[in-house]
Amino acid sequence: METTISQHLQRLPGVDRVLSLLRRDSFFDTVPLSIQKTAIRTVLEQLRKEVRNGADLDYDGRLPIGFIQRVKHVAAAAAAPRLVSVVNATGVVIHTNLGRSLLPAEALHNIHVIGGGYSNLEFNLSAGKRGSRYSTVEEIICEISGAEAAMVVNNNAGAVLLCLSTIAEGKNVVVSRGELVEIGGAFRIPDVMAKSGAVLKEVGTTNRTHPSDYENAIDAQTGLLLKVHASNYRVVGFTADVPLKALVTLGRKNSLPVMEDLGSGTFVDFSKYGLVSEPTVQASVSAGADIVTFSGDKLLGGPQAGIVVGSKHVVNEIKRNPLTRALRIDKLTLAALESTLRLYRDERTALEAIPTLKMLTLPKATIASRARQLNERLHALGDDRLHALVCETTSRAGGGSLPTLELPSTAVRLRLTHLSVGRLERLLRAAAPPVVGRIEADAVMLDLRTVGDGEIESVVSAVAAILQNA
Repeated sequence: METTISQHLQRLPGVDRVLSLLRRDSFFDTVPLSIQKTAIRTVLEQLRKEVRNGADLDYDGRLPIGFIQRVKHVAAAAAAPRLVSVVNATGVVIHTNLGRSLLPAEALHNIHVIGGGYSNLEFNLSAGKRGSRYSTVEEIICEISGAEAAMVVNNNAGAVLLCLSTIAEGKNVVVSRGELVEIGGAFRIPDVMAKSGAVLKEVGTTNRTHPSDYENAIDAQTGLLLKVHASNYRVVGFTADVPLKALVTLGRKNSLPVMEDLGSGTFVDFSKYGLVSEPTVQASVSAGADIVTFSGDKLLGGPQAGIVVGSKHVVNEIKRNPLTRALRIDKLTLAALESTLRLYRDERTALEAIPTLKMLTLPKATIASRARQLNERLHALGDDRLHALVCETTSRAGGGSLPTLELPSTAVRLRLTHLSVGRLERLLRAAAPPVVGRIEADAVMLDLRTVGDGEIESVVSAVAAILQNA
């Protein structure tokens, strides 16, 4: 037996021999040599394992049958982009794992224009000398928010780190225990604070904090009063917290700056559209906070960024912090953010043009119409193994935003008689483009709130391919 395995292994071709054969196949004309070699070695190692497990290899000439095809498959997979577009049928609008907020068309156009040529990123065209990259968006952020000054860094965690480092390094930062949040990826406010050099001073309890708790904690070592919006959770029942306005009053009384981390952050009062109320950036600025930080993506619907607004003298200090350079954003993010912000000059335009806002406020009738369209297209495939049914469901905002909000929605409940639900869900994810749904009640649920009209065809094609091949 050992001799047979040894003979099989010795008969396998060498890498150079295979490379010479690949030159005859036009498929490999555009495949880099490094990928060709890696693909060959991968297939050879697969065959060695198969031989050691007792497989007998059949040959066509000097190569095992199907060898070149296997190399093609591995090479194609290696050459393909790892980051691909997917159809989000989960109903989670700001899906962190699927890229969070979709950018408006205006932002995509500006990215193309700015990314494809030179720009005045750090050049003052009027003065003919070096300028500040923050000037690109500072004016419009202040216009929308009502703040005196603004700046932008790479994400909100970076914004919080930078602000704490500037304002309270080596000093105590007073914050309620009920606001010591953990965001995605196990990043926690206490950990960010420790890295900033500030010292955490917890007050109150998990569910109740009073103004006196803050006041009793203030001493000579206090550098900042911090309020953190619980974006991704809610404490309900016997609760009490200190409103930002009261915290600002206490800060003024003790000559201490007050900072609010809004987390997600929004310029729109969602309660006007039948959704749960969420504190707006404008309200926090109006309440008198010296510094407010929030995300550029998530509820704002722009690119990933951390936005800092507040009083001019504090923001200017933050701009001078050496950490600012390490956390700064690039021209593509600035291009996308500026285009997104401009849409907020008219709220109705923003609700229509910014995909996140549009999906959150989408009429249920529109979603139901999409669901019926998808259902009809699936039934038109004419396969008795397919069971599709329109049903009511609920969507989520996602992205650590509006955690208690349940959005009434419509989905297509999908099952195939010859496949388990788990297998169907995996095959949908393996489609091109991948279709990501959710398993619920022993079926794959495709929530049409987050599936665009132009993506219905992709879902139908994915199901058709599964029926044909599985």
